[in-house]
Amino acid sequence: MKKYILSLISFLIGGGCFVGYSIIGSEVAPDGTLVEPFFLIPIGYLFLFIGIIGVLVRVGLNYFKRSKCNQ
Repeated sequence: MKKYILSLISFLIGGGCFVGYSIIGSEVAPDGTLVEPFFLIPIGYLFLFIGIIGVLVRVGLNYFKRSKCNQ
């Protein structure tokens, strides 16, 4: 579990961005402009992507490490 802590943190931050976007919501200002925390959506996807890449790298390293030890 200690190996995957950075990926887990990335997933949690990404999920937190989506939850935060849902909680904050959006509204229309009196002058007709839309007020919403749109920046949370791409940041959330970025952290989810970083988490996926981290897991894939860790799994790949473990696979190559095991195959090298078995030779």
